[in-house]
Amino acid sequence: MNTDQDKTGAAQPFEIFLVAAPGLESVLCAEACDRGFANPTAVKGGVTVTGGWPEVWRANLELRGATRVLARIASFRALHLAQLDKRARRVPWAEILRADVPVRVEASCKASRIYHAGAAAQRIERAIAEELGAPIVKAAPKPAGKNARKDAGDTEAEDTRAVQIKARIDDDLCTISVDSSGESLHKRGHKEAVNKAPMRETLAALFLRQCGYDGREPVVDPMCGSGTFVIEAAEIAAGLKPGRSRHFAFEQLANFDPTLWQSLRAGGTTTTPTVRFYGSDRDAGAIAMSRANAERAGVSAWTEFTHHAISDLTPPEGPPGLVIVNPPYGARIGEGKSLIPLYHAMGQTLKARFTGWRVGIITNEAALAKATELPFQEGGVSVSNGGIRVTLYQTGVLD
Repeated sequence: MNTDQDKTGAAQPFEIFLVAAPGLESVLCAEACDRGFANPTAVKGGVTVTGGWPEVWRANLELRGATRVLARIASFRALHLAQLDKRARRVPWAEILRADVPVRVEASCKASRIYHAGAAAQRIERAIAEELGAPIVKAAPKPAGKNARKDAGDTEAEDTRAVQIKARIDDDLCTISVDSSGESLHKRGHKEAVNKAPMRETLAALFLRQCGYDGREPVVDPMCGSGTFVIEAAEIAAGLKPGRSRHFAFEQLANFDPTLWQSLRAGGTTTTPTVRFYGSDRDAGAIAMSRANAERAGVSAWTEFTHHAISDLTPPEGPPGLVIVNPPYGARIGEGKSLIPLYHAMGQTLKARFTGWRVGIITNEAALAKATELPFQEGGVSVSNGGIRVTLYQTGVLD
């Protein structure tokens, strides 16, 4: 990172890494491009853009598909631990971190002469503690086995005030980043109630985009759970910022500008959607959750949630749009074979009643998608959802 400043005091642009669910990098890249971020480039595990700290803040506030936002503040060669220690002390920590805010360091090593991640993290921790004086919070060991969290970017700080520094040493090149987000960005801050096996908001937003949704058509989710797809669709149509209801780790940094931040939050325009968004579920508790979540998100005026089975689903009045659904998976709530009748019934209902609509179904088994007998297109995107590999199956307009 170039830490030189121009005459206005603004830092020179640096690389910002937008973490994405692996498999959806190109979809997030398209969103970053649409939102006006500079030089968006899809890479493994995310998207790189360039900008200053206001762009870091804006990415957290505005991007629906990013899991978290990392500001890459330094990059240097380090062939051994003493060299890492020396060069880590040259990072202008006081320009970025506050001495009164706890810091934790997480390191990883790949194909490098420095191979012990714990020792690398200790050197960087010592550099921060001795050069800045900030308290260090030790990172908890990562869980292993079946309890390990498998989704990208899911690590959280044990101390909710702690700022996380990530150091990646790859082929002897050490890249140091600040996690500017804190909690994963799927936590929008206004959804308290969740159903079992929920769809994360960040994934829902990227799946909606992949299906061609742009906020100008109705959306129907006939197995809505806690309402994620319906609420995300309504927020997109209304122009609401996904991060409007929450706090971020960058608010604890030394370079945070509250006045500029408030202007970013207040900027932009919201609109009244011209279409409505519909969710249904056979679980009455899910409908109650969805209604409460829509109310907290501020989109209840444009959403409708009804309690009925998939066989009772009918298209709403008005223009056709998108049906998107995250049904039960074979490895999650029930066994795959036992779900075939449900998928078949869903497909028959959609084919018979939703002429002119497009369909997107997320599931983990091709056999379940095939059971719908819907005319799915080739090449659906695949991604991990809660540790299960799922695929988005899409149709064109149904005849």
